[in-house]
Amino acid sequence: MSATPLRVGLVGYGLAGSVFHAPLIATTEGLTLDTVVTSNPERQRQARAEHPDVRVAASPDELLARAADLDLLVVASPNKTHVPLATAALKAGLPVVVDKPLAGTAAEARELAALAEERGLLLSVFQNRRWDNDFLTLRRLLEDGELGDVWRFESRFERWRPQTKGGWRESGDPAEIGGLLYDLGSHVVDQALVLFGPVTQVYAEADVRRPGAETDDDTFLALTHANGVRSHLYVSATTAQLGPRFRVLGSKAGYVKHGLDPQEAALREGRRPGDEAEWGTEPEELYGRLGAGESPVTGGGSPVPTVPGDYPAYYAAVAAALRDGGPNPVTALEATAALDVLEAARRSARDGVTVTL
Repeated sequence: MSATPLRVGLVGYGLAGSVFHAPLIATTEGLTLDTVVTSNPERQRQARAEHPDVRVAASPDELLARAADLDLLVVASPNKTHVPLATAALKAGLPVVVDKPLAGTAAEARELAALAEERGLLLSVFQNRRWDNDFLTLRRLLEDGELGDVWRFESRFERWRPQTKGGWRESGDPAEIGGLLYDLGSHVVDQALVLFGPVTQVYAEADVRRPGAETDDDTFLALTHANGVRSHLYVSATTAQLGPRFRVLGSKAGYVKHGLDPQEAALREGRRPGDEAEWGTEPEELYGRLGAGESPVTGGGSPVPTVPGDYPAYYAAVAAALRDGGPNPVTALEATAALDVLEAARRSARDGVTVTL
């Protein structure tokens, strides 16, 4: 790889920008965090403290005015800004990484994909949970045939947050693209599509449970895949007793895994991938179990060592794509397929129907 790193501009320094994108960019060989865009004075100070060499801009326009000085733009600002900022960056000649969801609708996502293709520029979507430790472990089990033919895939991203926090993520304004369906739902739907392919039918239930909540905070999706697998996906902020992260049932065996990948917690604590040889690992007591005929709660099955999580692999792949023409780690069209499912789920929950894709 060339000694000259690719210069990255990052729009947004809230949770996504400061906890996920900035640390991963800064620790990826071949990339350098050149500029952070935020109008918030406190976040400006935070960015300078955490990345002393970074430049700070108060607006995307200020950054795009010097697009020629950059090699990549990362959009980690609120959901409603994803499409206009990605569009402006592509028209300015910049490759773009956009945090999930890529857009509010599949139609907008397709337009962005077409624009990127027309301009010959990378457009990638930050679906970091493809590099969760449990997901990587499950992919290996499936590739090795350990479960046989999979019949049912259960995936849960559940939290216990009985009080609302406010902010755009919990806003009832459709323009904000808030709610759990498009937030955590973007992750669980993407994972189901990666594992089991296209979906033919979607059924969903979306509820607003908490006092003061304005948008869905307890949502369930049932997907029928073209290959016959059924995916049951749960995203919730109202789960007083958390279920397994994965429960996957096949013709030979099942795999059950509890707990969340440790990388987000590590990043929130200020730990960095480049500083830890054991990044993304977890203790043996958290290993999932593989077996048949018994409950893992009572010791059934055998422990499966968890593959270390690897969020750094995403930006390493982006760097390789820009430098060497390597594959886009998450394409816009893949994100569009997930948005097709999310839109169908929203319609299903609203109208009480099963939607055929």
